[in-house]
Amino acid sequence: MTSLLTVTAAVPALGAVATAAVPAARRTAAKWLALAFSLATLGLAGVQLAQFDPHAQGPFQLTESHAWIKDFGVRYELGVDGIAVVLIALTALLVPFVVLAGWHDADPLETHSKRWRPTQGFFALILMVEAMVVIAFEATDVFVFYIFFEAMLIPMYFLIGGFGDRAGERSEEEAAAQRSYAAVKFLLYNLAGGLIMLAAVVGLYAVTAHQLGTGTFSLQEILQARAAGRLHFATVTERALFLGFFFAFAVKAPLWPVHTWLPNAMTESTAPVAVLITAVVDKVGTFAMLRFCLQLFPEASKWATPAILVLSLISILYGALLAVGQRDIKRLIAYASVSHFGFIILGIFAMTTQGQGGATLYMVNHGISTAALMLIAGFLISRRGSRLIADYGGVQKVAPVLAGTFLVAGLATLSLPGLAPFVSEFLVLVGTFSRYPAVGVVATVGIVLAALYVLVLYQRTMAGPVREPVRGMPDLRVRELAVVAPLIALLLFLGVYPKPLTRMIEPAVAHTMAQLDRTDPKPPVHANDVEAAK
Repeated sequence: MTSLLTVTAAVPALGAVATAAVPAARRTAAKWLALAFSLATLGLAGVQLAQFDPHAQGPFQLTESHAWIKDFGVRYELGVDGIAVVLIALTALLVPFVVLAGWHDADPLETHSKRWRPTQGFFALILMVEAMVVIAFEATDVFVFYIFFEAMLIPMYFLIGGFGDRAGERSEEEAAAQRSYAAVKFLLYNLAGGLIMLAAVVGLYAVTAHQLGTGTFSLQEILQARAAGRLHFATVTERALFLGFFFAFAVKAPLWPVHTWLPNAMTESTAPVAVLITAVVDKVGTFAMLRFCLQLFPEASKWATPAILVLSLISILYGALLAVGQRDIKRLIAYASVSHFGFIILGIFAMTTQGQGGATLYMVNHGISTAALMLIAGFLISRRGSRLIADYGGVQKVAPVLAGTFLVAGLATLSLPGLAPFVSEFLVLVGTFSRYPAVGVVATVGIVLAALYVLVLYQRTMAGPVREPVRGMPDLRVRELAVVAPLIALLLFLGVYPKPLTRMIEPAVAHTMAQLDRTDPKPPVHANDVEAAK
């Protein structure tokens, strides 16, 4: 037993406290302190990757287990499998870029103010979100997971409502009202999902207490008891508990039709906070479907699969179609993410090794590609002061590096071969097609629509004649290049060599498939093929 997992989550939490305590007049020191703690967390995530053995026996490694609330069967239990360890690495990787990209986003408009401390608060909240997301990925006790699954809403609420996008011609009152609306909508949707999940968590405890003598929230204890035949869920009970968990995760993911909070939240947030939402926080929802929904409730998961596949297809097509018609750059990226999360959930519930492996890889690759696209879009918007696509044109002639990186990030978003998302999307579609051919065929329409909205976005903003307000636009600066270049490099590297991730993910996917008692479908063998073989 080690404490590496606790330390990895504790470092950004301590960084949040230290950053918030920096004196008001020392805003630059607060920024550097936040960056230092985020880099330290990245280093610890790298240690986790180095110590993780993909070939080790057992589902979880680097485990920690301590009694917490004995009377209610709550234990402080942490552990990582291949899925969790790569998502922790993704989180730790993106947060330093979020900090760098938001370097000036929370600077007060009144530079002489020494009492107001928005900068310290902004970066402290980012680090606190990171800490809660990391421990949510590490938790193997359902109650511990639930606490941090809900607690991360608090700093996200203040990041959305208190540090909004300054672009546009709105008055400060109008902008504040829109930010408040987006933050409240985000909070209410996710709280509603969390309350339903809480009822399911209590129900899970009641079932284990009734059948095992003592209630438990430990994922490993529950799985072991089920394997030994000591714990059984009645059909109705299992389905009700599954729906309680799944609804909360679908809201967080977000899955149609409980996705409507996402476009508002991403549009009204600063670009770095929008990245935190869709590339980091939302991944907790899809991760939890794999860890808790499928493993705790395998029969109910199979029962719900047809309906979830339909919802996933709707998300893919609906998100892509709405992205095509958007006039706001950030809103377009938000609807594109709804479509991408549809692909991820489709892969999870395809119930195949390729589908679930591709879905996990998609979480990582979507995080990198969307972070690159949104952050470059944020740099673009900060220069022009507008989110409207129609206000741009000819940017590639005055800022070629910005336009070039925007193109690569956009091509990654549409899953161009040679860039990282292609591999994951291909695996999801292959895994889906092998079990549900019709669903796989319909899902491919989303690829065509993605090409449409990405290429139209690039053509309208970057190509064509140079519009007058764009004429003096500066290219990417050193700090901005430090944010963009590593993300672009990762998209290229993982596009041609995804093995470092897939070798981590495959054993965890195999364990999930074993819990589901599912095997990959075998290709049909025709009589003519048998005769030819003879």
